[in-house]
Amino acid sequence: MNFDIEQLKKKIIYRSSYRGTKEMDKLLSAFTKKYIHKLSINDLKDFDNLLNIDDDNLYNYFRGNKTEIVFEENKINNLFKNFDYNE
Repeated sequence: MNFDIEQLKKKIIYRSSYRGTKEMDKLLSAFTKKYIHKLSINDLKDFDNLLNIDDDNLYNYFRGNKTEIVFEENKINNLFKNFDYNE
């Protein structure tokens, strides 16, 4: 499978910026800006999968609250959960 890493990065940047809620737009945009250029192709694929999760579950996971789904143990999810975000 020929995978264009720059296209995936653009997709992630776009999807993290237009979530539907301003809070998640800001949080995910800041997270993306910090890490997007430091990630491997596998990390980027995990990031893309993370963006498939709805805002409520993502926000609860980030805050350490109970979620309706089980989050996989991987680098991206751990970085996101431990991301130091101060507006």
